[in-house]
Amino acid sequence: MATKSGRTIAHVKERSLKDLLLRWESLLVLIFIAVNIMNASFSPYYLDAYNLFTSINGFLVKGMIALPMAYILLLGDIDLSVGGNVCLSATVLGIVYNATNNIWLGIAACLATGILCGALNGLILTKFTELAPMIVTLATNILFRGLSERILGDGSTGGMQSIDWFSKLYYGRVGPVPYMFIVFCVMAVVFGLVMHKTVFGRQMYAIGENKRAAAYAGIKVEKIRMFVFTLTGFICGFAAVFYCACLGSVKSNVAEGFDLEAISMCVLGGISTAGGKGTFLGAIIAIFIIGLLRYGLGLINLSGQTIRIVIGALLIAVVLFPTIRDLIKNRKAKK
Repeated sequence: MATKSGRTIAHVKERSLKDLLLRWESLLVLIFIAVNIMNASFSPYYLDAYNLFTSINGFLVKGMIALPMAYILLLGDIDLSVGGNVCLSATVLGIVYNATNNIWLGIAACLATGILCGALNGLILTKFTELAPMIVTLATNILFRGLSERILGDGSTGGMQSIDWFSKLYYGRVGPVPYMFIVFCVMAVVFGLVMHKTVFGRQMYAIGENKRAAAYAGIKVEKIRMFVFTLTGFICGFAAVFYCACLGSVKSNVAEGFDLEAISMCVLGGISTAGGKGTFLGAIIAIFIIGLLRYGLGLINLSGQTIRIVIGALLIAVVLFPTIRDLIKNRKAKK
């Protein structure tokens, strides 16, 4: 834009190379590269396309759940019930299929269950705004798993592996690329565009920054929260379909820890738990960092407990990085 003096004022502030390198996403890219180099050193077969996509397929169900979780955290909320939601939705799919021998009815019931569970969270939190999302969703997580345990007991429901096309939802490939990976990429692009390129996305950022100010600005805060929690429920049901396609059977302990892992992926990706900050690209990179790191550590036969310790330490280190960077900047500024 030209001023009266003839000078041109840029609409967007130019970023220096230093600013670009210090961005959160740049740090994540470096970690991603390091993880892949480490994994390749552990196994000479790691970089084979078929093996690489097999390892990626192993964590994409959690990755799917992390997509709407980014929206939840952006709003300044949290959802600890997604694991229980996946479990109950998968249980309903198995029960309906065994009762009717119709997998389509099972899938419809699974998706409906996920939507209802997500809507229950949204309804409680939007009607009783004084309640903490952490407490409410922790309670509904226990409720959903309790219902699954009540339905299945110590047993399981299965038989779905006999349906060839259903199993291919998880195991089918186009060349070396799994169908599930293609579905995930499409979902990621849609979620990312909505978050960064639409009015709805800007409204979520505004709500996360300050719910009261957003409401005064005319944003329908509670309606958006209700929609996002319901959307999260739908994605949980959708992920449960792929989970059943992978296992072919369902027990009441499936998807344990999915909630915390989805949150970890988003936090590592730079989505602030306080709301209003973060980029979707960072969350996507973090999904692959955690998933591939877990796979690589498994290649050297580390125990599950040790893997959790390593991932936890990585989360702490990366989350502390911006604080340490700001402290260094402040000290230099004082000098």
